[in-house]
Amino acid sequence: MNFSRFLPAIFLIAACTLSAGASAQVNLVNSASKGPVFSTEQVRAELLAWAPEGVEAGKPVWLGLQLAHQPGWHTYWKNSGDSGLPTQLEWALPAGVTAGDIAWPTPQKFPLGNLANYGYGDTVLLPVPLTVAPGFSGSAAAQLDVKLKATWLTCKEVCIPQDGEFSLSIPLKGATAMHGNAFQATFAVTPKPLPSGSSEVEASGKTLKVSLAGLPVALQGKTLALYPETGSVIEPAAPWQQAWQGALWTAQVPLSSQRSTSPTQLPLVVAFNESAYRIEAPFKGEWPAVAPVAALPPALTTALQANAALGATPLQNSAPPLGLLAALLGALLGGMILNLMPCVFPVLALKVVSFVHVKNQAARVSNGLAYSAGVVLSFLALGALLLALRAAGDQLGWGFQLQSPAVIAVLAALFTLLGLNLAGLFEFGNFLPGNVAGLQSKNPTINAFLSGVLATAIASPCTAPFMGAALGYAVALPAGQALAVFAAIGVGMALPFLLASTVPAVARALPRPGAWMVTFKQLMAFPMFATVAWLVWVLGQQSGIDGAAALLALLVLMALVVWAFNLHTTARRARTLLASFSIALGAFGLWALGPNVIKPGNLPTVAASERWQAWEPGRVDQLTAQGQSVFVDFTAAWCVTCQYNKKTTLSNASVLADMDTKKVALLRADWTRRDPAVTAALTQLGRNGVPVYVIYKAGRAPVVLSEILSVDDVRAELAKL
Repeated sequence: MNFSRFLPAIFLIAACTLSAGASAQVNLVNSASKGPVFSTEQVRAELLAWAPEGVEAGKPVWLGLQLAHQPGWHTYWKNSGDSGLPTQLEWALPAGVTAGDIAWPTPQKFPLGNLANYGYGDTVLLPVPLTVAPGFSGSAAAQLDVKLKATWLTCKEVCIPQDGEFSLSIPLKGATAMHGNAFQATFAVTPKPLPSGSSEVEASGKTLKVSLAGLPVALQGKTLALYPETGSVIEPAAPWQQAWQGALWTAQVPLSSQRSTSPTQLPLVVAFNESAYRIEAPFKGEWPAVAPVAALPPALTTALQANAALGATPLQNSAPPLGLLAALLGALLGGMILNLMPCVFPVLALKVVSFVHVKNQAARVSNGLAYSAGVVLSFLALGALLLALRAAGDQLGWGFQLQSPAVIAVLAALFTLLGLNLAGLFEFGNFLPGNVAGLQSKNPTINAFLSGVLATAIASPCTAPFMGAALGYAVALPAGQALAVFAAIGVGMALPFLLASTVPAVARALPRPGAWMVTFKQLMAFPMFATVAWLVWVLGQQSGIDGAAALLALLVLMALVVWAFNLHTTARRARTLLASFSIALGAFGLWALGPNVIKPGNLPTVAASERWQAWEPGRVDQLTAQGQSVFVDFTAAWCVTCQYNKKTTLSNASVLADMDTKKVALLRADWTRRDPAVTAALTQLGRNGVPVYVIYKAGRAPVVLSEILSVDDVRAELAKL
C-alpha cells in the first residue's frame, strides 16, 4: 500500500476546504436578503416604505427598518448605555434621492445589575426620511429602487452581531401606504422637540444638573425617564434625583467616572409612558476633567480605525510594539513549533515514514525542497486570502476557516478517509485513473509538494508560541511585509524536514525501512480518528447536537461507500449492486442530513452560577471601573491549544485559588464562530488568533500571557495584582 498515491486526492480536498472556508465566511458576513425581509433565530428584520402621495419632490417619503425581536432579545438605541452598539443603516439610492438620519423612537432601559442599557425589545420601527430632488424620474420602470445594508447587535444573555442586506422597489406614481399605520404608530412615540426656553444643563463636580421648562401640563408631577443622546456621559444605572418646582422639572444625575469626552451640546430625551420630548438645552459651566485614554502602539492605529465602528474602547498593550525583524523571528520559531501540534504531528510522522524509503540523496533533497515549497506557498496563499478578506471589511483572524461548519465537515471527511486508508480498508490508488497513478510514481516531488499543502491546511488553525504577536503585528503591515511574516511561518514549519533531507547525518539517524512501517502506518489511523472525534465536537459547538449527529451519520455512509467499492471476494454483479445502493444511500443522507451540519446553532451560554462568565464588549471596562481585576480567555472550540490550557492550567486548583484570593473576574471570549467584536478586541491587543490570555487591572496596561500557559507563570502574574 503506497501512502503517496492518495496525495492528489488530498490536494483536491484541501483546495476545496480552503475555498469553502472563504465562501462560507463571506456568506456569514454578507447574509444578504433577496428582498425586503431577513430573519435570524433572534430577530426578523424587514425594510418598509411609506409614500402616501407618491415619490415626488416635496412629498413625504419614508423608509424604515422594522426589527421584531424574539422574547428576551433586544437591540440598541443611538446611545446604547453601558454596553451595546446602535443599529447602523447604509443606503444605496439613485441619484437625486438622499436619506436622512434615523428618527429614533423613545427607547426603554434594560437594567443589568449595576449596569443599564438603552434599546428596544418586542417590535420597533426605525424610520428614515427621504429627500427627493426636483425632476427625479426614477428608473425606466417608473420606480424607486432602494438597497440597504443594516448592522445591529442583538442581546439576551449573550450578544450576537448580525447584518442583512435588503432591497425594495417603490412605485413613483400612486400611494405606497400599506405600512402607514406602523410609521404613524412610531411617530406617536418618537420624542417631540421642546423649545429650550429657560431650560439649562450644568455640570457640577460629579453631578449633571438638568432644569427643563415648558414640559406639558399633563407631565407635571410625574416621574420621568431621562435618556441622554450622547453616550459615556452619565451612569445609566446609578440612582438619581428628580423633582418638580411648579412647571420646572429638575434632575441631578451622576456623571460617568469613565467619561472620555466633554460634549458642547447634550441633547436629552425625557419620557413618561408614550409621551416623550427632546430638548437641546444650553450648557452652563465647565465640564470636569475627563478620564485619560491609554495610548496604543503606532502599528495598531490603522487596524483600530477599521474597528471604530464596533465601539470598542482602546487598550494599551503591555508589550512594546514589535519590529519587522522580531515579527519574522517569532513567525519562524512559531512555525517550527507547529510541527509538534496534535493536528500536524500525524501527517508529519507519515511523511517521515515515506521519507526513509528514499535512498538517493539527490531525490531526498528534491523531496525536501518540494515539501518546503508546498508549505511556504500554502501559507502565502492563506495569508493573502486573510488579508484580502480583511481589506474587504470582514472581521477575520487566523484560523478563520474553522469558524465555518462546512469546512469542519469537509476536514472530518478528509481525516476519516485518511484513517480508513491507513487502517488498510482501501487504497487511494484504486480510485485514481491509471495515467494519474503513473504520473505520481514518475514524479515523487509532486507528492512531496502536495504533502506540504496538506500539512498547511491542517496546521493553519493552530497558533503556536511566538506566533500570536507576529500574526497580530502582520495584519497591520503593508501587504508585502505582512506576506513576509506568513512566509516565515511556512519556512519555520518546513525547516526540520528540509534539514533532514539536505543533511546526510540527519538522514542516517532515521530508522531503516522494515515490517515495522506497516504496523506504524496502521497505528497512525487512530490519531486520524481521534482528530475526527475532535472535529465532530467542534461542529457540535457550532451547529448543536443535531449537527454533530448528522455529520457522524454522513461519515458512516461515506465509509459504507468506500467499503462497497473495495469488495474483491464478491461476484461482480453483487459488487455493482452494493456500490450502487451505497451511493444512492449516501446521496440521500447528504440531501436529508447535510443542512443540519451547516445550520448555525445557538452557542452554549455560561450560567451565572459558574466561575467563568461570558465576555461581551465593554464588560472589562465595567469591571475594572469597579476596582476589580479581570482575566480574559480568548478561546475557540477548534483551537487545540486552547482546550489543552483549559483542561490543565486554567483548571488547576492553585491557580483558581489565587484567582479567588485576588477576587479576579473570569471572562471567556468564545471565537468558535465569527464574532467581529472578539476580532476587534484581539486586534487591540496586537493579536490575530487564539489562544490569547489577558489580565486587566485598573490603572495599568493589560498583561498578555504566553499562548502555552504554565501554572507558575499565571500564579506569578496573579501575585502582582
